[in-house]
Amino acid sequence: MFGLGGFEIVALVVIALLVFGPDKLPQAASQAGRTLRNLRRMANNAKDDLRSGLGPEFRDFDPADLNPRTFVRKHLIDDLEDDWNRPAADPINDLEPTSELKYGEIPPYDNEAT
Repeated sequence: MFGLGGFEIVALVVIALLVFGPDKLPQAASQAGRTLRNLRRMANNAKDDLRSGLGPEFRDFDPADLNPRTFVRKHLIDDLEDDWNRPAADPINDLEPTSELKYGEIPPYDNEAT
């Protein structure tokens, strides 16, 4: 959870008990929870306002795409991985089957090919 191990969580609980005391710790925890809930609600409202303000052509817009690391991963690295995972083209077997020419038959002429 949040990249914290068991020891770090126990240490944070002990520090919180020392700072707030056992009487005020539940109040501080509930106030912190309300604050986080309000911040999350404000962030979601800001995202919704941004999307509605940009219009329908940006309905797939994700503000996280503005982060340079996310942008590079999405547009460069994912494209490279898709190219690596795509099977190689087989030019011989991918050709459309054609009828074989009989002896002395002239192949069809294609103006665009010559």
